[in-house]
Amino acid sequence: MAILRSLCVYCGSRPGDDPVYAAEARRLGALMAARDIALVYGGGGIGLMGVVADAVMNGGGKVVGIIPDFLRRAEAGHDNLTELIVVDNMHERKMAMFERADAFAVLPGGVGTLEELFEILSWRTLALHDKPIVVIDVNGFWTPLHDLMERTIARGFVSPPVRDYMRFAPDAESALATLEAMPTATSRKPLDKA
Repeated sequence: MAILRSLCVYCGSRPGDDPVYAAEARRLGALMAARDIALVYGGGGIGLMGVVADAVMNGGGKVVGIIPDFLRRAEAGHDNLTELIVVDNMHERKMAMFERADAFAVLPGGVGTLEELFEILSWRTLALHDKPIVVIDVNGFWTPLHDLMERTIARGFVSPPVRDYMRFAPDAESALATLEAMPTATSRKPLDKA
């Protein structure tokens, strides 16, 4: 892949039930700052969203938060960022995040995180973009998702090359290495069928 300048991170607006999730979000943010990779994310100041943003900012990195006006209060919009963009709705938020990112990483999260991941993966399988996606499987959190994806492939609903578009990594360090090793845009081929 080309040099990774910006990474969109999808993750929970809650911390989850295990401190290891926040620890890995903090580690990812610190690694991004150290490597001069800007964070693009949903603009929240709570949960894993706040943790990863704070870690990048504390490391001297750049953070771009994108949040709909109606969520600014609900997710306690983060006011201590390099740039906070307030948009009208969720669709604008996701498009702005997509446009500003070179790649995508997914930390533990809930329904919103899953929705963002599946939309960006769907766009990838439809050849609407060629940006790499990595899922950070902290303590096996995303193992059931990996198993589900393998089941959809085995049952003929998804073509096997989807494995090239979304990879799984056990931690932040491995996730960044995985993104750097993923195929470049010129070597990837779009799927014939999603």
